[in-house]
Amino acid sequence: MTDSVRIETITLGDELLLGIRENEHLTYLGAQLAHHGIEAAANLVIRDQTEDIKLFFTDCWKRSDVVITTGGLGPTSDDITRETIAEILGEKMVYDTQIEDAIKERFLQLERPMPKSNNRQCYRPESAEVLNNPYGTAPGLFLKKENKILVMLPGPAREMHPMFLEQVVPRLQEEGIFPEIDCYLQLRTAGIGESALAELVQPILSEINGLIVGYCAHAGMVDLRLSSLDENSISEKQLQEIGDSCREELGENFVCFGDHSLARVIFRELRSLDKTLAVAESCTGGLLSSQFTEIPGISKVFHGGAVCYHNDAKVQILDVPESMLSQHGAASEEVAIAMATGACEKYGADYGLSATGFAGPSGGSQVIPVGTIYLGYASPIGVWAKKLSLKGDRTSNRRRAATAALDWMRRKLRKYKLEEVFAAADSGTI
Repeated sequence: MTDSVRIETITLGDELLLGIRENEHLTYLGAQLAHHGIEAAANLVIRDQTEDIKLFFTDCWKRSDVVITTGGLGPTSDDITRETIAEILGEKMVYDTQIEDAIKERFLQLERPMPKSNNRQCYRPESAEVLNNPYGTAPGLFLKKENKILVMLPGPAREMHPMFLEQVVPRLQEEGIFPEIDCYLQLRTAGIGESALAELVQPILSEINGLIVGYCAHAGMVDLRLSSLDENSISEKQLQEIGDSCREELGENFVCFGDHSLARVIFRELRSLDKTLAVAESCTGGLLSSQFTEIPGISKVFHGGAVCYHNDAKVQILDVPESMLSQHGAASEEVAIAMATGACEKYGADYGLSATGFAGPSGGSQVIPVGTIYLGYASPIGVWAKKLSLKGDRTSNRRRAATAALDWMRRKLRKYKLEEVFAAADSGTI
């Protein structure tokens, strides 16, 4: 791979431009390309309209070495990506019986008859190689023409992601677009801003020739991405050594290498301790629980969660004393701790994590303004509370509160891990 390779992506779909659905394809493909040491030169979001596809694809094809499209490969009348691009490239559309057999097999597995409309998906540009789709009916396409490469992928993420990883990546490696070895390393951080992170690692990274450095901030976390132009510039071993140096400099702000979620990091820590967790939520409304239940095998650690929004629910489900709510209010250290300990007792867990407060836009006061959120943490060796003062809208405050709660627990677990092991040993439980 060389740094002169230009890749552009096109995501098709009226629903993307109307804001009905987020453009997750851009996020996914951008991350995948970066993982292989390439930064996409551009991403276009366009309508499912013939004139738009002709206009924008023609320009992309002229200036790029690789063009990747997503969407428009389905069986309906607005799925016109195949036919339109084939016309632009002067490709004859041919009927592929192997595609037909694969679609029939898919419907057979679903125990449903194959609609006639799906026959449209059996056509492909004559020079295109078919990318099999075991999770849907729309095959992907891989086409080499004019010393360029076209990759056409289906729109649904559950179909596109495995197709890209399992079929597109190996082909791009064979073509020399992607390196055979991993020239990419990501460090995930939390609790530190992008500028502060850059200041910490800059002395380490500034003198390294051939190193590409990128930052990506999202939802209370910042990813540091390190890559090299090619394997001859910086080896995989050297890249890992650079990453290790950055990790040491970051201290407890370092979450993990890769893209694991905070919940997954907590899961691994609790598994190593053979301990369990329960959560209690008010203002976060289930965001904490959902973070954990996305993890396969989480039942070994996660016992359950309660969304206790109304004060009566806090009393009835978590046994928070009514007198405490009356004296301190739902947004308080005392109630946050009571919710965390109540979750432990209700679900029989070793650890409890809670969030309560005012996400907005109303509910606060001059003393306790909107954006004030308290976190509670209960462990085998003690209980703690933490106050957050957030300044975003309701959606932002809820998400940032959930992220802050998970990051706080992660730090607590690492800081007190030895103490908890010793405490368990003293009590005779290990």
